Amino acid sequence: MLFNSFEFFIFLPLVFLGYWFVFKPLKWQNLFVIFISYLFYGWWDWRFLVLIAFTSLCSYLSGIYLERNEGDRNKQKWISASNITLNLFILCLFKYFNFFSENLGILFKAFGIQLDFVTLDILLPVGISFYTFQALSYTIDVYQHKIKATHDPIAFFAYISFFPQLVAGPIERATNLLPQFNRPRTFDYDKAVDGMRQMLWGFFRKMVVADNCALFANGIFENYQTMSGSALFMGAFFFTIQIYGDFSGYSDIAIGCARLFGINLMQNFNYPYFSRDIAEFWRRWHISLTTWFRDYIYIPLGGSRAGKWKGFRNTMIIFLVSGFWHGANWTFIVWGAYHALLFLPLLLLGKNRKYKNIIAEGKLFPSFKEIIQMATTFLLVVIGWVIFRAETIMQAFEYLKGMCDWSLFTVPQMQGIGITQTQAAITLLSIFILFILEWTYRNRPYGIAILFPNKTYQKCIYILIGIILLLFRQLDQSAFIYFQF
Repeated sequence: MLFNSFEFFIFLPLVFLGYWFVFKPLKWQNLFVIFISYLFYGWWDWRFLVLIAFTSLCSYLSGIYLERNEGDRNKQKWISASNITLNLFILCLFKYFNFFSENLGILFKAFGIQLDFVTLDILLPVGISFYTFQALSYTIDVYQHKIKATHDPIAFFAYISFFPQLVAGPIERATNLLPQFNRPRTFDYDKAVDGMRQMLWGFFRKMVVADNCALFANGIFENYQTMSGSALFMGAFFFTIQIYGDFSGYSDIAIGCARLFGINLMQNFNYPYFSRDIAEFWRRWHISLTTWFRDYIYIPLGGSRAGKWKGFRNTMIIFLVSGFWHGANWTFIVWGAYHALLFLPLLLLGKNRKYKNIIAEGKLFPSFKEIIQMATTFLLVVIGWVIFRAETIMQAFEYLKGMCDWSLFTVPQMQGIGITQTQAAITLLSIFILFILEWTYRNRPYGIAILFPNKTYQKCIYILIGIILLLFRQLDQSAFIYFQF
């Protein structure tokens, strides 16, 4: 079920009423969460439910057995390793089997050996990368004594399947989300209103900004061979805004929706396009994934404390793994390697943690130096998104080559992609509103978390955004980009 679908706008109020007014005891609330979450997830394909239920059961049992073997560290290692291996095997089977099979066939062919490689005609379960990592975090945290094993299967299944963040995050840790299903929840009016406000902002970013940018991005990428350099740059720019509006919009809807049910989820985006270098960008982009890799891969490998060369190695590993996590395509791996190469000089110079504060804090405008830093970082990110968006490495190379042509300095001509002047104006206006509001309120968790003393001003802004959403949204229901990951 899509957040931007008619079904969801019927589904959510009914779930809200049932959650707070019918299923009041904690156990019943958690059971209701499981039921509605499985209904929400099974809306795509009921067969997906078998997989998420199996993942949940195995991870729940791993926690129980880890606790029972508290005195035997070797047994605990085997239990933890077995569950991690099983979950990763399921993930790789559905997501990466065909990739490995096809590339193995190509490798053998290069040595003159012809193999008939096997591929699986199976549907990739929506959100499998997200809930698998969430399940893994529980097993690892129990093994590392960061959290005690839960004996409540209902609370645990609710933790894994909680519908707002089930298919595209944020990837929650057991240390944060699971305890919230173990304690009674009471309705908080202010929290619910704030949640609805954040959902409104998420819908604006997805349905107005991202979906309108997609018209340009898709049209240009599909016809890139006939486009001028300036048009190709505009296509890359619009995709850069699209993927941000799409994914951060989903996160805002998920976080806001969870607050309606008394659940707090972690912030997943912190205005990444205002970053002054690549290191700051990765502290602000998809925070739940980058911190997951940091805590469960980078630090266990020794982090940057194991010497410069090992620090380089560990950095390269997490960026390559991050790229591969996004999909079974060489473009994602190259995209990860590209960002690793941008990150390594900062690590070498010890400047990878230089910018941790809010840019131009307390000021209306950034300094000239900060403008140059943001523009440079943004341009580097745009180049990376071309690699990410391309279907093949060759297409990415050709697109970037075309973008660097002298025609980059000409007026972009995009009439051939079926975009009207009205659509162009709406898209540019929505991007302008997005950046103005986010820059103005960059010290708040989302763009319209506004605390005017005058409540009337607040309501006027929310009503205005609601009107823009109704008038300028794309009528076609488009899936969120990160559903494919």
